[in-house]
Amino acid sequence: MPSDPLPGQRTPYPTPSPAAQALAARCESRVNELARRMAREDFERLPGYAELPADVKDVEVAATVRNGLRLFLRRVRDPQGRAGDYSLFRERAAQRAEEGMPLHTLLRSHSTAAYVLWQALRSEAGEGEEGALIELVDFLLRGHEAVIGAVAETYLVEQATLSAEHREQRRALLRGLLDGSVPPQSTLEELGIEGRCLVVHLHLPREKRQAPSDVADRRLVRRLQAVLDRTLNTEVLALLDTDGGHLLIPQEADDPDGIRTGEELTTRLRQVGGDDIRLAVVGAAAARDVPAAARTAADIVRISRACGRPPGLHLMNDVLLEYHLSRRNESSDRIAALLDPIADRPDLIETLRVHLEQRHDRRSTARSLGLHPNTVDNRLTRITHLTGLDIPSARGSALALAALLLRADNRP
Repeated sequence: MPSDPLPGQRTPYPTPSPAAQALAARCESRVNELARRMAREDFERLPGYAELPADVKDVEVAATVRNGLRLFLRRVRDPQGRAGDYSLFRERAAQRAEEGMPLHTLLRSHSTAAYVLWQALRSEAGEGEEGALIELVDFLLRGHEAVIGAVAETYLVEQATLSAEHREQRRALLRGLLDGSVPPQSTLEELGIEGRCLVVHLHLPREKRQAPSDVADRRLVRRLQAVLDRTLNTEVLALLDTDGGHLLIPQEADDPDGIRTGEELTTRLRQVGGDDIRLAVVGAAAARDVPAAARTAADIVRISRACGRPPGLHLMNDVLLEYHLSRRNESSDRIAALLDPIADRPDLIETLRVHLEQRHDRRSTARSLGLHPNTVDNRLTRITHLTGLDIPSARGSALALAALLLRADNRP
């Protein structure tokens, strides 16, 4: 009696009786006939098989069947010997995955081959060979289980590799489109987008995130991508990391400004990224407009953060003045430097930002910051003393807002 296999080892094949070996040997002369029959007749019933090129059926498929039949017969003769391995099955499985044959069709072809071999054994069995036939069926089923496992494993690994390569190619193309490093003429068509598109910038807050780890980061990105794909019912083009990123989606005719799409994405993404996510959506009429749209969307989010606007969907109309004030020119550095005297006082910077957002209402500012109104007054007086800015005046308020926005360029 053979001993039980160790964990991870295959159970040894039992040694067939001389009668079973003799029955199997009578089928050896039929190997070529059976292989041709399967490749040209039996497999034709399988979905998608008829569309395969004739040379694939007559050469690759027939050769794989012959290999399987001979492997079975050799193992019957010498179950513990060197009958061969499943390398050809694995090679063909990888090829079928690359060609796009469905896995169920591939597995059914192997099951059909096992059934045809069983029919051949049954037709060869004579009176009194019932026991030998049962031995061979047991042997066949055990071998078929191993073949199916090897084929399915190889197919899925190859399919996963191909999918990863496909996604990376699309990401590389999108990355090049966003930064302007690839010619834009046909890029959208290659990415599967026709006509106008929407460029979305997504920002995820760092400060409320749990301690980062590679596993948690990858999981977050995968969940974000899954939500995007489910929401838009397609594989969304996205360049995402744990801080957010950009995505490119077709523009719907009945949603020309992208507001409806942006609101739906915000609602769904909050389920994964939390309530503090921010989104901006900007339209692009053609591929050449995508880089500028991406920069604009990112600027809208940055400015909305700098102004203290609540998280959610941000639109250009919400920050028109702030967007204009944040544009850089020869005066930008001087304006930003107006707040240098309080650069090391984040409490004063935050008080100024919230006070401007609350339209100079000291009580609203105090409530937002959790302070007493007198504390707000003291801080504003200190800001005026250190910077020289007359915050209550229209000019001082505009300068302070512009300085905050220009300094926000360096904010993470």
